[in-house]
Amino acid sequence: MTYRKRIPLLIIADSCIVLSAILLGSFLVNGSIVDITTSFSLSCIFIIAGHHLFSIIFRSYKKAWEYASVGELIILLKVVTLSIIVTGLMQQIIFNTVFFRILMVTWLLQLLLIGGSRFCWRIYRDKYAGKANNKKRTLIIGAGSAGTMVARQLLKENEADLLPVAFIDDDPNKQYLDILGLPVFGGISRIKNVVPELKVENIIIAIPSLSKKRLNTIFQECVETKAKTQILPMLEDLVTGKVSIKQFRDVQVEDLLGREPVNLDIESIAGCVANKTILVTGAGGSIGSEICRQICHFNPRKLILLGHGENSIHSIELELKEKFGQIPIEILTEIADLKDAQKILSIMGTYRPDVVYHAAAHKHVPLMERNPEEAVKNNVIGTKNVAEAANWHGIGTFVMISTDKAVNPTSVMGATKRLAEMVVQHMDQKSKTKFVAVRFGNVLGSRGSVVPIFKRQIEKGGPVTVTHPEMVRYFMTIPEASRLVIQAGALAEGGEVFVLDMGEPVKIVDLAEKLIQLSGFSIDEIGIEFTGIRPGEKLFEELLHDDEVKDQQVHPNIYIGETSDLYFEEIEEIIRFYHTLDKETLRQTLIHLANNKVNLIPGQLVSASG
Repeated sequence: MTYRKRIPLLIIADSCIVLSAILLGSFLVNGSIVDITTSFSLSCIFIIAGHHLFSIIFRSYKKAWEYASVGELIILLKVVTLSIIVTGLMQQIIFNTVFFRILMVTWLLQLLLIGGSRFCWRIYRDKYAGKANNKKRTLIIGAGSAGTMVARQLLKENEADLLPVAFIDDDPNKQYLDILGLPVFGGISRIKNVVPELKVENIIIAIPSLSKKRLNTIFQECVETKAKTQILPMLEDLVTGKVSIKQFRDVQVEDLLGREPVNLDIESIAGCVANKTILVTGAGGSIGSEICRQICHFNPRKLILLGHGENSIHSIELELKEKFGQIPIEILTEIADLKDAQKILSIMGTYRPDVVYHAAAHKHVPLMERNPEEAVKNNVIGTKNVAEAANWHGIGTFVMISTDKAVNPTSVMGATKRLAEMVVQHMDQKSKTKFVAVRFGNVLGSRGSVVPIFKRQIEKGGPVTVTHPEMVRYFMTIPEASRLVIQAGALAEGGEVFVLDMGEPVKIVDLAEKLIQLSGFSIDEIGIEFTGIRPGEKLFEELLHDDEVKDQQVHPNIYIGETSDLYFEEIEEIIRFYHTLDKETLRQTLIHLANNKVNLIPGQLVSASG
């Protein structure tokens, strides 16, 4: 009902209720039919007029009484009390007497009748109008402030398709009590019993401050049931108003990694990025684009998006301008091939950035095994070109994105990234620019990562393919990796290989099982098939080589690796003669050099260089 329609209706209804209260009050006090006298008529006018006046003053008619609570009851008390007081004063002034008994009884009857009429609508709505047959019976995990907010919101909204029926909470002080009329059953271990007992179709995990390790434990209990499991948005999103308390989302694999949110040193990052010119290579890629998003939060003066693929650069440019258009950031784009040294040198000279984040690279292991010359071009020569251009133009800080596959590499991709690290560390030794590398493991959701592949396989009905049952990898989310890259750049002094704390390694088969369960299937329904280790892959990755281990931590999530041997002359030889070598010889040459086995480099390179 619209506001214009409800105001006249409430005024008429309240007038009838107030008049009825006066008549009934007079009858109860006098014990006889009311004698309509001048004093009685005027008293009726005073009470009715006073009631409407104070209802307007206290905005009583603007309250949505279907959501009535203690606040609305207090307003009603004020309105009725003040209207009775005003009537008593008028009686004293005009008639020189106050009908105390009638006014007191009328006051009580008004509260009862008006309050009852308002709350009857809420009771009807809560108990009957809201219980549509298509509502899903919902179990709420967490009977704290967030859980009760969720329950209250769902109970009062007729349009909501979820109907809360109970709480689960580990707090013994809440168990077996009723909150908002809903029983609080036992702890997490009771989920498997409560769901079938109450015919629960939906589970909402309503504990925003929950650690990811604890969330993983709860989720494992939930997947034992057939109920769909959802989770409350992140606490920071609720506080900032990005989402509301009722916008539940499905549990994602990122939630179950057991990693806690990264706390950044905002001051150091702001000093490095704020009001500065920043250039990001590979800005259209998964990591590069997220670095751009994160940087925009720190208000740089200019952000240059450099990439080879025009579509991806155009896409991130549009996204950033739409999302951060209200912030005075000049967002510029450059399409360039990192192998074009003159073009890279020209771009650096044009913009003279304060910080360069070098995220461009070929990263797919099997593809680089088949195309080692392309890995050399992009990962080694491309990095050398960007680094030399940064040195030539006196750029302040150069941050290269590396990988855990650069440690004891067995693949072309890992070997070329290790050689790129050597290039960066060598440049730091002869340059005023601070050159650093940041090394981390697999990134969830990045292009070509296992998660999107697993999801596509699950959508097709399976099976999910895993290379080996013992295959383990380090994982972190794209935003987390990007934030730590920016943090590492702010902490750079020059020459470091920063290693991001990746937490505990995750078995790929466990990740596959979680994704299957998150998709609402059982492991048996989809199935897991082991295909064998691919060329260049290792069962496990390392974050530091033995001779790089350094007991130093510059941030709770960032370590520094010790600089190991650099073979820049050999790298330059590879750059000069890689195109003369067959694929296998080039592959072996790269891997041997990256593993410090210079004496094992195949003879073709030596003879070619001679």
